[in-house]
Amino acid sequence: MNIIIMIHELLPPDFPELLKEINDPPKRLRYEGELPKVENKLLTVVGARKYSNYGREACESIIRGLAGAPVTVISGLALGIDSIAHRTAMEAGLQTIAIPGSGLDRKVLYPRSHINLAEEIIENGGGLISEYDDTMPSSVWSFPRRNRIMAGMCHATLVIEAEKRSGTLITSRLATEYNREVGAVPGPIDSHTSAGPHMLIRLGAALIRDTDDILELLGLERKDDKPALKDLEELGSEEKIFMNILEKPCSRDELIRMSKLDTGNANAILSLLEIKGLITEELGEIKRTF
Repeated sequence: MNIIIMIHELLPPDFPELLKEINDPPKRLRYEGELPKVENKLLTVVGARKYSNYGREACESIIRGLAGAPVTVISGLALGIDSIAHRTAMEAGLQTIAIPGSGLDRKVLYPRSHINLAEEIIENGGGLISEYDDTMPSSVWSFPRRNRIMAGMCHATLVIEAEKRSGTLITSRLATEYNREVGAVPGPIDSHTSAGPHMLIRLGAALIRDTDDILELLGLERKDDKPALKDLEELGSEEKIFMNILEKPCSRDELIRMSKLDTGNANAILSLLEIKGLITEELGEIKRTF
């Protein structure tokens, strides 16, 4: 069965917003499938082609943890960490976009072994993007040029395993030049693929340990800031009174009146619940945070 390929052209006014800001934007883009969701934070994930089990597990764990978050995962369709990032994003129900170092025609799409992966990305609501002519094959210079698009269009770049001299670090350097966030996953000190991330961390990149660190890097709410159900079971009886009343938000005065506690004691308990992150007060109303 022949696969029908629908490649479209995108001109600068319609580029992803952040890509318009870089000093050397492409003149046009060719794309297939869907563009990144406008409401999403864009995260570029790059890393070693020859990855370790540690690198694979770190990549899978971090991206799986993003399930349900408004995040689109961007990567380069390459062997190694790139392909793991794409596949894990799809498994987690996240949109993913591939930016290869070649044109999008299947006769030249690089690497050839990932043509099926490219098709899966499109079928799962993602897309392919390239600034190159559809039939242009990859070359030594096409990858560094491609990397500026990956770095420029995203809010943050995450590096998972990289040697000190690698294309992965080109992407992170460009992200820094474009004033984007850069994070790196630390690795074993005796691994050559830890050299790149450790250098980036020493130079000021965010140390990424888990999904919550990525959410914070993207300006999203950390999941570990949300109280777990077990926290409620450990509350005192007076604290539970307020949490039960707050099934619906209400004003402070109304909340204290309904609790039947004296004002001083009630305010002290409310302050404690706010410190614990269980309630918040906005626009004159107190409400639970979950």
